Amino acid sequence: MNKKLYVGNLPYTVATDQLKTHFAAAGNVVDAVVISDKYSGRSKGFGFVEMSTEDEAKKAIEMFNGKDLDGRNLIVNEARAKEEGAPTS
Repeated sequence: MNKKLYVGNLPYTVATDQLKTHFAAAGNVVDAVVISDKYSGRSKGFGFVEMSTEDEAKKAIEMFNGKDLDGRNLIVNEARAKEEGAPTS
């Protein structure tokens, strides 16, 4: 079963392809996305990575949480479900 991870404190220059490639070192990346502002198109500094297994997700957290990517220490943890009524922007 796929496991979704939250990736915070991303450098604003990181694109979705780069995020996917970076996390591929931990295993099979099913999907990756850098969240951007819908008006400016600029990165919001966080994204989500979906790993193909629970073990790969745990490995990715161990490998990348607190580690440097282009001068910023990443925050990587299990993604939480979106709350009811939360803004979509």
